[in-house]
Amino acid sequence: MEQRSVADIEGLWAERKFDSNLIQRCRENWAVPIHRVTNLVLATFIRQRVGLSIAVPEAERRVEAGYDDDSEIYDGELAAALADLS
Repeated sequence: MEQRSVADIEGLWAERKFDSNLIQRCRENWAVPIHRVTNLVLATFIRQRVGLSIAVPEAERRVEAGYDDDSEIYDGELAAALADLS
């Protein structure tokens, strides 16, 4: 189980003046170990191309296992974020 967070890969959060739900979601989960973030947050990190070296393997593991935590905006959002990388 991956214990590192996006902060371990990308560095400390750099505060941005612009605030949105996307920024807030990323900020709140930046230092959370990747295995503890929700599927929605994981999909967000992948779509934003953040911490891919740990986010992609975790997402692949969850999709393969059929893990659903009811956090995604739509069914299959995490799988779609992975597919969009191709």
